[in-house]
Amino acid sequence: MPVQKTDKIWHNGKFIAWDDAKLHIMAHVVNYGSSVFEGIRCYQLPSGPAIFRAHEHMQRLLDSAKIYRMPEVFTREQLVDAMVELVSINGVSPCYIRPLILRGYGEIGVNPLTSPIEVYIANYPWGKYLGGTEDEGVDVCVSSWTRLAPNTMPSMAKAGANYMNSQLIKMEAILNGYVEGIALDATGYVSEGSGENLFIVRKGKLLTAPLGNSVLPGITRESVLQLARDLGIEVVEQMIPREMLYISDEVFFSGTAAEITPIRSVDKITVGTGKIGPVTRALKDEFFGILEGRKSDRHNWLTPVPVKTKEPVASR
Repeated sequence: MPVQKTDKIWHNGKFIAWDDAKLHIMAHVVNYGSSVFEGIRCYQLPSGPAIFRAHEHMQRLLDSAKIYRMPEVFTREQLVDAMVELVSINGVSPCYIRPLILRGYGEIGVNPLTSPIEVYIANYPWGKYLGGTEDEGVDVCVSSWTRLAPNTMPSMAKAGANYMNSQLIKMEAILNGYVEGIALDATGYVSEGSGENLFIVRKGKLLTAPLGNSVLPGITRESVLQLARDLGIEVVEQMIPREMLYISDEVFFSGTAAEITPIRSVDKITVGTGKIGPVTRALKDEFFGILEGRKSDRHNWLTPVPVKTKEPVASR
């Protein structure tokens, strides 16, 4: 689905028109993939628009930039304020928000240190990512593509270049008739999806792979772990063999785009009953209860967005 344009994009401290957000073909990011980014959702609550875990997302953005030796141009609070103002100015909610830090047009060559740092924030409408109904999840496969091995590219950084690996996982899955792929790490243990963290439920316990299995430190992943503890669900971070996917009672993805998406089958093997399980349902109800304003925001995850009122048209 093409991105639906909004009015403004934030660029290096200023608001510019959507169509003016352009890069030179010789920009370092175009030639060498030197960018880090975030995906953030803004939800529409009865009280108005609110951004989910704005500060945590912007901190991860800055952490990713630091790993790639990109100097800090704006503070976390400046980026959060810019994001809030952008959503308010564009007047689009619910929406998806995409901040990027990238290396722009400068000296050509692998060395990135002389290329200027550019910072952009865009927002636009976006619905469900993986599909699936309320009671039935999605069908996925284990990918033949392995997640990035340690000491090759940093998996803890949400970098644009890392998503070339994700693209291979995603394309393979789609072309083989699945919605998504699950990648194993370099040692053959379960890692994550192309753009989602993964959870399994077995014998009442909630399991997920630790960050050492080439796992991105997902903000939604962290939220699910907190909600599970709130509900008294036992949480275990451990290495997960591939075959455990086939004998689990429940499996689901988490992520900004995927939110909480149950998985119906893995490699054509039905997960549990093939319907959303009780643990996944409880976590999903708690998650969306907060995001829809039906439950209290007890962990202060939501940043309100002021709604700009249009100037009244003068009568003639």
